[in-house]
Amino acid sequence: MQVGLAPSVWSRQQQPDLNHSLHTKARTALKQTTKAQLAGTSINRQWSKAGALNSRVAKFQNLDGDDFRHPLDQQNTRLLKVLPGLETMAKNVLGPVAEQVLLLENIGTSVLVGPEQLPSLHRLLITAASTLQMAPPDLYIKQNPVPNAYTLAIGGRKPFIVVHTALLELLEPLEVQAVIAHELGHLKCNHGVWLTMANVLATNTQSVLPLLSGALEEGLLRWLRAAELTCDRAALLVAQDHRVVISALMKLAGGSPKLNAELNVEAFLRQAYSYNEATSTPFGWYIKNAQTRALSHPLPVLRAQEVDTWAASSQYRALLAKNHLHRQRLPQKQ
Repeated sequence: MQVGLAPSVWSRQQQPDLNHSLHTKARTALKQTTKAQLAGTSINRQWSKAGALNSRVAKFQNLDGDDFRHPLDQQNTRLLKVLPGLETMAKNVLGPVAEQVLLLENIGTSVLVGPEQLPSLHRLLITAASTLQMAPPDLYIKQNPVPNAYTLAIGGRKPFIVVHTALLELLEPLEVQAVIAHELGHLKCNHGVWLTMANVLATNTQSVLPLLSGALEEGLLRWLRAAELTCDRAALLVAQDHRVVISALMKLAGGSPKLNAELNVEAFLRQAYSYNEATSTPFGWYIKNAQTRALSHPLPVLRAQEVDTWAASSQYRALLAKNHLHRQRLPQKQ
């Protein structure tokens, strides 16, 4: 979501037809949600309410990262493993020294979330981790005017997620939880040390890394863009509402706390699919690839398109069906 770090972007996908009826209902529901939130009392009550609502989200039993891994993630992971020198560098360089530098940086400059520290955020984290059937990592909140979140995972230590304060101010609680779930997706899919290397590059802290060759850096960023698609699927598995995930992407692309009530998910999806049309010519395809080549994340419109497509897929529906069986055993508030 600018999540994982830095710019944004990714790869070419086939354009499915829009279900206008579905998106009209989505737009109405989103407007109703916005009105309800505006009519609420305080932002603190909104955060507490979000935690309570999400405690009802079911768990995906026996969920494995490969159950939702994007095909481009699979493909680029295989390519990354054959790049000469990258795997060795990842294992040797991101060792105890780099690990300690990154860990102390966050302990010293951020706030660690827990049951007694920002408990509403802690509940969102615990619920998301439980839904994905994984142990929750540490979560740090860092003062930063750029809305972002990222994950650092180095062998031997508990991984941790960092969320910027600007992201909390921009997004609604359920959207923040989708961002957290996106980051959990990296851990669920064992993106691990390569993810940390990519995030070190994206955060301009390369001092803990030796200089990478152009080919290695390009391969790493190409892999990261594909991995982001997988993690957007993890966000959808937790949110179980594609509007929540797409709304978060839309706000990260061009949202503002003052104008968020006027944003429209349906209109953003139309914009997303129009990008396919604009890049359907050979020249358009070339421009798109030149535009995205150096980015760590796919373009927001392409990510929204991917989430919308996967939400209608048989793979996603099958995972929900498995979850639905478990959900029936949970108390439901009518």
